[in-house]
Amino acid sequence: MICWKCKKEIPLEKPARADECPLCHADLHVCKACDFYESGAHNDCRESSADFVSDKERGNFCDYFQYKDCPVKPGNDTARGIFGLDPDTTSGKSKAEAARDAFNALFK
Repeated sequence: MICWKCKKEIPLEKPARADECPLCHADLHVCKACDFYESGAHNDCRESSADFVSDKERGNFCDYFQYKDCPVKPGNDTARGIFGLDPDTTSGKSKAEAARDAFNALFK
């Protein structure tokens, strides 16, 4: 698995509440490392039954936690990029151009 904070490979299958990255010592069972985390969603979580967690970078006891397969890229809160596009495929385009292209693709 890959640490959500330092982006380094670590030898761990599924993090427990107290687990931390052996390299950067960041907590691993955190909202920002969860597949349900989405900045801007209600409570920044797509799981509607999850309890509110105030610090998204500290370990928590959420029962819905699922570690992301692809961690968040630096400077980008979502691993999917804007409008579900992979940020790597939009290289060379500004965010505005990529958003415009995605919008126009809806109405072709």
